[in-house]
Amino acid sequence: MTPAELFGEGINLMFSGMGFVLLFLLILIWAIGLMSKLINRYFPEPVTPAKTSQNSTALQAETDDLARLRPVIVAAIAHHRRSQGLN
Repeated sequence: MTPAELFGEGINLMFSGMGFVLLFLLILIWAIGLMSKLINRYFPEPVTPAKTSQNSTALQAETDDLARLRPVIVAAIAHHRRSQGLN
């Protein structure tokens, strides 16, 4: 085989391989979309009523954690700055 024929065969093989990979990925995307539609149709997420007392308690706990951690964070930053000689 001449170098030109080898080069042509290499190009042909490259495009064939890329075509098969593209086809496989498109089929995979289609299958994932179909599975998603089937799962959402036959197994919908149950709707639960919102509990306002738990939501407000969770929000209050989050702000309490922040208020409790703020002095610790400030002390850690000050310690780091002192150890690095920044301020």
